[in-house]
Amino acid sequence: MLKKFFQGLIVVLLLVYLVFAVAFINPKVDVDLLCSEIQIEVVKNHGISYLNEDQIRSMLGRSQTNPLNKRMSTVSIESIENTLKQSKLIKSAESYKTVDGKLKIKIYQYYPILRVISDAGNYYVDSDGDFMPVPKKFAAHLPLATGAITEEYAKNQLVIFARFLQKNKKWNEHIEQIHVLPNRDVELIPAKGSHTIILGKIENYAENLDKLELFYKKVLDQAGWQRYSTINLKYKNQVVCTK
Repeated sequence: MLKKFFQGLIVVLLLVYLVFAVAFINPKVDVDLLCSEIQIEVVKNHGISYLNEDQIRSMLGRSQTNPLNKRMSTVSIESIENTLKQSKLIKSAESYKTVDGKLKIKIYQYYPILRVISDAGNYYVDSDGDFMPVPKKFAAHLPLATGAITEEYAKNQLVIFARFLQKNKKWNEHIEQIHVLPNRDVELIPAKGSHTIILGKIENYAENLDKLELFYKKVLDQAGWQRYSTINLKYKNQVVCTK
């Protein structure tokens, strides 16, 4: 009998807890309450931020979804998030209302890993292979890709190489520029030395960079980094150099 009493008591306490939990997580907003404040958080990517609060407020101010001084009951979270996501600089947006008349917005930015400058366009490529415009008053220290680059080539080939560079600090710091020739051979401009690296087809980057690393250790570290003008890696099991 006592066991059943305690079991019943536990059930009642759980129900009371659930009622309070739901009320706390989904507080009822006064329908006549006006939106008095918009609180914005722009989440940085690896310390990079090319958007700020004022820019987000400006986006809302120019749209019909601006919630400030409107009744909270008429403020549409979905419309606000959709308005913000129209910007090609914003990957996603999360927002919610508070019981004291505030709207909180969290902005997630795209994370660029490559800058492309070609006849076909001038843009950043993000880690998912999506394109984003170059923001004003913002410059990220990223590998620069130039030459005969189509959007398809940037999205499918270059982004794979850019992801590799992002994950490999040594190569990311060493390679400053990726130049694509009309035949799709790739040249690399290093940060150190006065030579040009002829990588060949970008699909072979892993094998060819292994050859380059070995060549640096066995030859250039002893002969000097100014010895050659070109280092050609495109031939299998060979490194062909020009003085």
